[in-house]
Order: sequence, then C-alpha cells, then structure tokens
Amino acid sequence: MSNKKILEIQQIRREFKMGTEVVRALKGISFDVASGEFLTIMGSSGSGKTTLLNILGCLDKPTAGDYLLDGVNVGQLLRNDLARVRNQKIGFVFQAYNLLPRTSALENVELPLFYNKAINTKIRRERAVQALEAVKLADRLDHTPSQLSGGQQQRVAIARALVNEPVMILADEATGNLDTRTSYEIMALMQELNQQQGKTIVFVTHEPDIAAFSSRTIMLRDGKIQRDNNNENVRSAKEALASLPVSDDY
Repeated sequence: MSNKKILEIQQIRREFKMGTEVVRALKGISFDVASGEFLTIMGSSGSGKTTLLNILGCLDKPTAGDYLLDGVNVGQLLRNDLARVRNQKIGFVFQAYNLLPRTSALENVELPLFYNKAINTKIRRERAVQALEAVKLADRLDHTPSQLSGGQQQRVAIARALVNEPVMILADEATGNLDTRTSYEIMALMQELNQQQGKTIVFVTHEPDIAAFSSRTIMLRDGKIQRDNNNENVRSAKEALASLPVSDDY
C-alpha cells in the first residue's frame, strides 16, 4: 500500500429538503483512503452509507465539504467532466450485477470502453478478455447472463469494473444477492485483486463477516463516523471458503 491518497473526504455534509423539513443525511464526515487499501463501509439503514456511496461514486454532490478523487476536487466539476471522471476513475460493482441480459459476457465487459474514443475495437476486445481472465471466466466469454450463475454474473460485473483500469473499485453490497459460499468466492477474488494487483477497493456492506475480509472498516451511524478501525486480523476469504462444509448441492 502506498502513501498516495486516492480518496480525500473533508467535512462532507449532505442535506435534502423534504417538504419543509431538512434531512441531514451526512453530518460532517472526513476520512482518507490510500492507494491499495481495502476499506469496507458499514452502517444500518438510515446511517448515511447510501448517500456517502453516491457521493463517492460521483452520482451526487455534497451540500458542503470537499471530495478529492485521485487529486481532483470532484465537487467543482461540471456534469460532463464528472461523467468522464466516473467512467475513467471508478469501477462500479452493484448488488444486482446490472448486466445487459441479451449480451455476452465479453460485450458486457467492453461497455465502459465504448465511451473512450482513444480505444479501438481490437484493443477494447483484448482488454475485455484480459479482465475476464483476471476474474477466472476466460471460458465463459460468449455466455449471456442467463447462462451464468449469480456468482459468475458478479464476476462479469467485476471484470467490467476493472476494464477501464480505474483508480478505485466501488462495490455496493456486491455479495448481497449471493449465498455464503458464492459470497466468499467473490471476496476471495476481491482480496486477490487488492493484494496481488494492488487495487484500491471501497466495499459497502451491512454484513460483519464480509467486512472481516477487508483491512479497514468505517462504521456510520446517524450520518457520522461512529468508528474507523484497521482490522488487525484480516480474514482470508480463501481459507473461509475452504472451511465451509461441502453440501449436497455442489
């Protein structure tokens, strides 16, 4: 992990007007994320984690405070520049996979590169194949989502997040729709991307066993950071997977 800061969050506030009331979703949050860090953000419903995720993903802007992503103050960007930053610097992984149903795994992974004028068809295909190889789906390039299991669909989504070589992977409850075994497989992949390829990962979850696979956890409550801890004993997802009982389904 380097000393370079990928994320700098400084006194972020986010307020929403609901009729005559003002809802304060985030009440002055500050933290940094270094390059190569694996951070989980936890919090119950109403803690502000979805609001924070939307700001981190450049889908929303704070009411006050600064958000620097890879040295760029995104709060000051115009909409088109913001879209470019979002496309080139952030790889998104969602709970619901968000894949195009009638499109092959390879074509789904190629999608983010269509917006990059500097990349031709050949390079786009090569990079998509490399990304699918990285998530161990080289033998499923031509499969559509309906021909893949939930875990495989999430791997395609992770490959799509990797293809632009972003500075950060931002995952929103990425194991939320998966059973325990498949969740641990996805977390083993995340740990591998983090530890062997140095990817910076920010993973939003409400599951403590998933957070145990990261190197640091921020807990939100009522729009504030309740605690920000380094995880002393990072759990190996590979080992956790190996220790699961083998059921009749496998």
